Amino acid sequence: MSTAPNGKRQIQAADQLRIEMTGVGKAFGDHVVLDGIDLTIEGGQTVALIGPSGGGKSTLLRCLNALSTFDSGTIRVGPHVMKPEDSKAGGEPVRQVRRMLGMVFQDFQLFPHMTALQNVMEAQIQVLGRSKADAEARAMDLLKEVGLEAHAKKYPRMLSGGQKQRVALARAVAMDPMGLLCDEITSALDPEMKHEVLEVLQALDKEGQTLIMVTHEIGFARKAADRVIVLAGGRIIEDGPPEQAIDNPKNERTRQFLSRVLG
Repeated sequence: MSTAPNGKRQIQAADQLRIEMTGVGKAFGDHVVLDGIDLTIEGGQTVALIGPSGGGKSTLLRCLNALSTFDSGTIRVGPHVMKPEDSKAGGEPVRQVRRMLGMVFQDFQLFPHMTALQNVMEAQIQVLGRSKADAEARAMDLLKEVGLEAHAKKYPRMLSGGQKQRVALARAVAMDPMGLLCDEITSALDPEMKHEVLEVLQALDKEGQTLIMVTHEIGFARKAADRVIVLAGGRIIEDGPPEQAIDNPKNERTRQFLSRVLG
């Protein structure tokens, strides 16, 4: 990863992340959530996962870095392969995958007793072993990138929802992941705050960051993604660029879903 003249991180082709899911299945009792998912995501892609509630979107995302276990198939993230037993037992494959894939949640999950700056510093020190000075410099650079340099010493309770989410994104990027998994990160925000977060994601996209986003918001998916995947009933029923998957879907179930959410 190098730095461009404008100070932005530039992810080189050799650093980009390839993700493969082969025959991935997941069930809760008799309820099948993921039904033999086959999916390949090339490095540098921004992918939006959309579809009806209960279709398996968030479960797919959580299986990618073993926050949820899976029952069958394999998941390859870069050179690292996880099998069902790895997702259940943890161990080295899971640690390596989690190091490569950052996760950003809908509810921010910031430490309330830490400032924005401290939130972005903490895991760098505890997990990556960076010095306090290096972690602080990196955190300040990232807060500046997301437009929050002036809010570095504020606690989460003093920030808006959009600002909290931008801190959460900065914290995830501070760990130097090769990909980011974003689970409904704009659903609790008003339109203006959503725009703030969208701008950060678009900047990461331009830098070549691999982004996989679960969202119920079709307009957000159309603007932010270069590939849209529709899940329903635990299966992928549509996969293509936004102009195809959203504006000209092939699958009747996709058309039904979009007619309901778009009105």
